[in-house]
Amino acid sequence: MFNQKIVASLGKSSMIRAMFEAGARLKAQYGEENVFDFSLGNPEIEPPVQVQESIKKYVNSNTPGLHYYMNNAGFQDVRAKVAEYLQKKSGVPLTHDNILMVCGAAAGMNVALKALLNPGEEVIVLSPFFVEYLSYIDNADGKPVIVKTEKDTFQIDVEAVKSSITPRTKGIILNSPNNPTGVVYSRESLERLRDAIEEKEKEFGTSIFIFSDEPYVSIVYDGIELPNVLSIFKNCIVINSFSKSHALPGERIGYVAVSSRIDDVDTLMAVMITLNRTLGFVNAPALFQRVVADNLDVAVDTAFYQEKRDILYNHITSVGFECVKPSGAFYLFMKSPIEDDVAFCEAAQKYNLLIVPGSGFGCPGYVRIAYCYDTNMIRRSLPAFTKLAREFGL
Repeated sequence: MFNQKIVASLGKSSMIRAMFEAGARLKAQYGEENVFDFSLGNPEIEPPVQVQESIKKYVNSNTPGLHYYMNNAGFQDVRAKVAEYLQKKSGVPLTHDNILMVCGAAAGMNVALKALLNPGEEVIVLSPFFVEYLSYIDNADGKPVIVKTEKDTFQIDVEAVKSSITPRTKGIILNSPNNPTGVVYSRESLERLRDAIEEKEKEFGTSIFIFSDEPYVSIVYDGIELPNVLSIFKNCIVINSFSKSHALPGERIGYVAVSSRIDDVDTLMAVMITLNRTLGFVNAPALFQRVVADNLDVAVDTAFYQEKRDILYNHITSVGFECVKPSGAFYLFMKSPIEDDVAFCEAAQKYNLLIVPGSGFGCPGYVRIAYCYDTNMIRRSLPAFTKLAREFGL
């Protein structure tokens, strides 16, 4: 009766959501203040004041047509502002014709993948990864090829990627700063990856596209360099949202930027604009297109997250857990002291700790801890992490 492919997938529901549901049960049992829920990357921060003022301005505006339909690519003047902003960052020539406003990064990724993939073509996904990438590739009738990053650093294993490229490889998804590790891919690794891609394109006579998923580009710590991917790769498509940078996750607003250096870029943009409509997104929200266009240079205060990172990272490593210190985003990817990361997360629940198995991100043996929550809650959780460490003999 129903779509059997989707029905079959219901038994493999997201581990993140499963932890969220477990958290609701624990909170009902022990009280919300006694449960330490690090499961979802749902920031507990309000949008910057400038963003809030823009929202008020447009809500109270009597400008005719503010809420009408527009071109399926989005308002031309908004796209022009995004293009100008990205051109300054990357040095790559861009105009409004290279920008598509979308209903968040998920919509943008689905549109981009659907525009480029023919059935059975391959997309390389670096592990660990945001699990929904696999569904997005499947939606476009593509085939994911999972390649592990370097074991101790989670940096790109360029040789492993290179050996995984075949004549059917259509693209590679990059996510830096990364969810779930918080790692920022180095310029050296990205440039080596570019060289490897160019070598394989010549060998196979193909074009390989970079899908750069960038929701965390505004959240980087310790003065580390965040290389501009658009400037490094010729066939680059940047997908971004304002969910994290502007604390607007519920508004579903973002953009896709398509490099002007891509061959036949006008046809690609036309396909993507058509898909924005036919996949059901139609237009990005009109009001929030205006809001974000006013605030492209605005972002949440990185110090808000860095303080939380330092409190939690310093404590868990002091009690014996192993973790690569994140350079961006708001996640810790901690090594499980036992091979079974699911069992370890279940053990953590005895101390009212909600953390997510790394298996859900294609990387067993680790757990993800989202630290985008109230600092007082993080401080209250520290004794629970200490007890968890002691249970496993650390």
